[in-house]
Amino acid sequence: MKALVYTAPHEMTIMQQPDPVAGENEVVVKIDAVGICGSDMHAYQGHDARRLPPLVLGHEICGTVTSDKHKGRRVILNPLISCNRCYYCETGRPNICSDRTMIGMTRPGGYADAVSIPEQCLVFVADDMDPVAAALTEPAATGLHGLVLATRVMARPIAEARTLVIGAGSVGLLTALLLKHQGCEHIHIAETNELRQGPARAAGFSQVFNPIETLVDESSFDLVIDCVGSQKTREMSMFAAAPGSVFLHIGLMDNNGGLDARKMTLAEIIMIGAYTYTQADLGVAAQKLYSGAYGSLDWVETRHLDEGPETFSALLRGEIAAPKVVLTP
Repeated sequence: MKALVYTAPHEMTIMQQPDPVAGENEVVVKIDAVGICGSDMHAYQGHDARRLPPLVLGHEICGTVTSDKHKGRRVILNPLISCNRCYYCETGRPNICSDRTMIGMTRPGGYADAVSIPEQCLVFVADDMDPVAAALTEPAATGLHGLVLATRVMARPIAEARTLVIGAGSVGLLTALLLKHQGCEHIHIAETNELRQGPARAAGFSQVFNPIETLVDESSFDLVIDCVGSQKTREMSMFAAAPGSVFLHIGLMDNNGGLDARKMTLAEIIMIGAYTYTQADLGVAAQKLYSGAYGSLDWVETRHLDEGPETFSALLRGEIAAPKVVLTP
């Protein structure tokens, strides 16, 4: 089969790979659409020691089952393969399973014609669901999972929150769109890439701004969502967080500090780390995408898998305005 393979830092290569074979309790899924994630870009730059070349990346997948009893069903895939026996799995938190593996990391991912995956990772969607929209389920579920966690500890309903979302990539934009769908009227988007500001502006949020040029007011937000996860964005988050607010940390760019522990303590700011999603989150996100809760999704750019090498290069150069690029075989 044809695959887009990460062969070295800053190098993606179209090449032939063996067809996937389903192991015990696994199925083979033909890829219909697969998104490019920030973690894939991180690996492409050689910054992820867990993803070693040569490797087929890609985990934001919509496809069609070609083997076993589910043959012909349209699915999205939960890329996290949990053990189903550890304490975290048994208590309903398989996303932090102590023995988890992942497609596009520890085994081949979705930048290919097909992929094999355990049957437990299938999330069934409507047969008529647009595969490109379905491929957004994974980043949509990441934001949804974070909002579920934040909602549990908010002092007031989340719709009332003065909210700052840092980063207008797919996770940030989808999270903000879900907040808007839930009735949140005061949503501000911070994004340094001028090309990515366009789709956020078109969505009609309260303010879309470049935080390098426009500083936020100190202690002015009830909910701060960092979808970047760098030292600078954590510093910005802590500055913007109001007393009694919630700081939701989703991004994983670096681990270089930026937290103000004194302010967190004196102002009783609740910080939550949110990692990926559960199977339930994926199912809910897929249904919301199918129902149109996230809007038109006209900000998604679709390219052919053969264009993968140049697409990764263009993304690295900051030349693509779309918050999400989806590849189709």
